[in-house]
Amino acid sequence: MSLRALALVAIAGLPGVVEAGDVAYEPIVFERVAGSGIDFVVEPSRTEQRHQPETMISGVAIFDYDGDGRLDVYLLSGATMPGLEKTGPEHLNRLFRNLGGWRFEDVTERAGVQGRGYTHGVAVADYDADGDQDLFVAGLKENLLYRNRGDGRFEDVTAEAGLGPGDPEYGTLWSVGAAFLDYDGDGRLDLFVSNYCVWDPETEPACGPAGTRDYCHPKHYQGLPNSLFRNRGDGAFEDVSRQTGIREHVGKGMGLGVADFDQDGWTDVYVANDTVPAFYFHNKGDGTFEELGFESGTAYTYYGAAVSGMGVDARDVDNDGLPDVFVAAMSNEAFPLYVNRGGNSFDEFTDSSMLAMLTRARTGWSAGVYDFNNDGWKDIFVASGDVMHPEGISGDRVPQPNTLLANLGNGRFADAGATAGAEFRDRKAVHRGAAFADIDDDGRVDAVVTALGAETEIWRNVTPGGNHWLLVSVRGSGGNLDALGTRVDVTTTAGTQHNHVNTAVGYGGASELRVHFGLGKEAVVTRLEARWPSGKSLVLEDVPADRILTIREPE
Repeated sequence: MSLRALALVAIAGLPGVVEAGDVAYEPIVFERVAGSGIDFVVEPSRTEQRHQPETMISGVAIFDYDGDGRLDVYLLSGATMPGLEKTGPEHLNRLFRNLGGWRFEDVTERAGVQGRGYTHGVAVADYDADGDQDLFVAGLKENLLYRNRGDGRFEDVTAEAGLGPGDPEYGTLWSVGAAFLDYDGDGRLDLFVSNYCVWDPETEPACGPAGTRDYCHPKHYQGLPNSLFRNRGDGAFEDVSRQTGIREHVGKGMGLGVADFDQDGWTDVYVANDTVPAFYFHNKGDGTFEELGFESGTAYTYYGAAVSGMGVDARDVDNDGLPDVFVAAMSNEAFPLYVNRGGNSFDEFTDSSMLAMLTRARTGWSAGVYDFNNDGWKDIFVASGDVMHPEGISGDRVPQPNTLLANLGNGRFADAGATAGAEFRDRKAVHRGAAFADIDDDGRVDAVVTALGAETEIWRNVTPGGNHWLLVSVRGSGGNLDALGTRVDVTTTAGTQHNHVNTAVGYGGASELRVHFGLGKEAVVTRLEARWPSGKSLVLEDVPADRILTIREPE
């Protein structure tokens, strides 16, 4: 297909239909929310030494911390560099409570979640099954676990939970992201942490041409193994990284894709590594994992290259019932798409899907695979911005607009950013983090995006067209009240779609628990089936669209 054929052209001047070659689709439109009360700016404490952590902060979480039914926003910031101290208000992590009507208030101080040190990523789950959402914060030299007390406040239980600093081999670990999951099927939520590189400011190399220092290539840093912590059920976690096989593999871990890729009933983990082969940890169901990156076809691209893997989302993009893997990467690499063929085997469709052409000029960080126009096909949103310093050797190429890719439903994607609204199309920043949720409960998935040294962007989805939708709130039992890992299938006369409950989305971020489906012109779900990790299932028939449906695990 020619570049000319891929140009986006509005048909008859109407906003409701866009043409990409010979395929018409409904556009995705975002409107930036002003005056929300979220006045947060990520402060990386950039220095002339260009310390590597300065360019990598991403963390943003969308979750209901106080149980009032409205989704709140938690954002992470940096610290002094290289001292790693939160010495001023600009360094504090901040929690914003949703007041409704796209208004938020800063409740950081009374909630007690200001953070410590240089923080990078965040994970959300009710790990202690008390009915309230808790926070795990991944950082440089130190991670934090905040237990939600249920009274609007959090308690730092890092030490008591066995997640304090210190590693017997590496001393300390630089963690950038995490995911809660039940890896061993005991009904309790465990914790997988992606670790990046060994960092020491005293020995950090100087990179860039003479007189123009800039951030170094990851090859200059020693990689780290990832960590897996088993939930003991008594408020504490046990490091099981070695006995599960996770610690055997040293990479440069960033984003995590969490899904039961081979549909055997056990949750697997895909780890995007920065410039080294990605890891595909297949859960063997006996308490151990096997690393099948090369065998599965997901370690490298089709051309045998290991990309600068950053954000990941694991969702079914082709509606065949199997979760696929999308990876955000650096400019000149393209953003790989690995399509799941079953049996732990994937085919790369980056070129044939047009993603190679559409993304090669972009650098991507956090990414989400959601149906933003509710047409029944999951689209892709990527927070974009170059890794280098905006005043360094890359200059004006560092700030970038966010990337929006519309799924055409025929195995191909189109650049939807051009028709997403003038501000979305033209707003450039050094974007990093992104989290996704239907913040206003109107059936359209919104986005919160962070940028280094710039205001946080709240993007309200105002896509026209009137397509139908269903938002499913899934509740579990026992130690997994969040029902993480539950698969939800919805069938209409147009076909069947598949999704699963997972909050670990993108790069160091956490998105909402509820499972979203776009239904196109279908006003009724003829069959909905949910299968919990316990093996229990629920089937509903003739479910009306355009509603938030709550389902609970059968007793």
